[in-house]
Amino acid sequence: MSTVNPRQRVRERPLAATAVLSAVGYALVVAAFSGVVPIFPDIGRETVDLFSHAIAAVNTLATVSLALGWYWIRKGEVRKHRAAMLTAFALILVFLLMYLPKVGGGGEKHFVGPELVRIGYLIMLAIHIVLSVVAVPVVLYAVVLGLTHTPAELRNTAHARVGRIAAGSWILSLTLGVVTYVMLNHLYDSTFVPA
Repeated sequence: MSTVNPRQRVRERPLAATAVLSAVGYALVVAAFSGVVPIFPDIGRETVDLFSHAIAAVNTLATVSLALGWYWIRKGEVRKHRAAMLTAFALILVFLLMYLPKVGGGGEKHFVGPELVRIGYLIMLAIHIVLSVVAVPVVLYAVVLGLTHTPAELRNTAHARVGRIAAGSWILSLTLGVVTYVMLNHLYDSTFVPA
């Protein structure tokens, strides 16, 4: 009989844990977009707008947390870094709790504006989406390592290298997400397509 607990298993196999967590996250998002799992109640444009505003606020707070975490680790303040990064990760979970029902039960808004601005908007949105998708396993790997190792042990892992990539891509993705939100919801018009 094995005496290895789940935390120890994750510690010994961080890549496997990252793969499983990434697959679950991707599956939830794909299910919400495709409507394969109709678990979300129908919501109207007003609620979609409310979710959009809340998501932008959460993503802004997550960006600030990530930037602070990056700053603090460069200053050698490990506890503050850890708290900031875990705060950012918790905020992204809150984001998912709002984003999935918004897309799965509400719908999407499409940008309506001058063609040149629309092209810029679509480029930023595409970069945001690609970085969001690519960042998931990188962020999860950094978090898994950070939660299963002591600060001294982390020096012998890929945490710092992966963390720089994770934080950089995550900050850029979140920033572009907030910029496209402002363009879509405050600067230009949009059309609403129900789920």
